[in-house]
Amino acid sequence: MSQTFLTTDELAARIKYEPRYIRETLNDAVFIEGIHYIRPFGGRKILYLWEIIEEEMLRQAPALAPAIPLARGGVCRG
Repeated sequence: MSQTFLTTDELAARIKYEPRYIRETLNDAVFIEGIHYIRPFGGRKILYLWEIIEEEMLRQAPALAPAIPLARGGVCRG
């Protein structure tokens, strides 16, 4: 199976986030080393696995069901 490896800047362009936000916030909180990204040859450079990240984003996307917005920011899916 072929994997698409992306740098932080390339991933940022695809998911419309700032590279700094990806490095400081998403790494090790949302993206797990060995699953979503790797450090080839034990170095500092990070390469993201696009297919795994894309699958994760689609799986966690909210259902396209009608929702009623609530005052405190939540939604009612009734």
